[in-house]
Amino acid sequence: MAAPDYVPNDTAAADRHYVSPPRRPQPWLADRPAELIEGQPVGAGLGVPGPDQGYALLLARRFESELMLAPGEHADDAVAGCVGVALKRAALFGRAPVSADLEVAFRVFGYLPPVPEEALVAWRKELFAGVSHPHHYAEARQLVDLVSEAALRMAPSEVEAACLNNRDELLAVSTSR
Repeated sequence: MAAPDYVPNDTAAADRHYVSPPRRPQPWLADRPAELIEGQPVGAGLGVPGPDQGYALLLARRFESELMLAPGEHADDAVAGCVGVALKRAALFGRAPVSADLEVAFRVFGYLPPVPEEALVAWRKELFAGVSHPHHYAEARQLVDLVSEAALRMAPSEVEAACLNNRDELLAVSTSR
């Protein structure tokens, strides 16, 4: 499309081509204040880094209609608590989260069949209360630590079988008080 006559036309600008910036003689160094030089820090409350962790939230929302919630429990709390467990499982395998990670997390805490015992429901009701609120991050992190690494490495079918036999083997604490 032709430009109107009153628009300036600099023909010299059209003859220009890309010129790379001048070469830097010194090498690049990781010397910025927040640069991780020795790798990811490890410690209490820091979590487990993994790729594409936000995808777990989308996957978790697909389970909401299947969750077995007791009166007074909220799906948002169940999702917020179990997503951290699923992310830890995915990171243990060095990959992004998949639906099997969420299935394992929801099954361990009795949100998916088999039907949980009354003691587990009462225990998790207290444990998950309000976890979806951003101020309860510490409580959500504690939920992640309740599930043993051996349970996280199990297939969803193995977790389902363990839930029928003895769910307490999957958790670091006993739910039958």
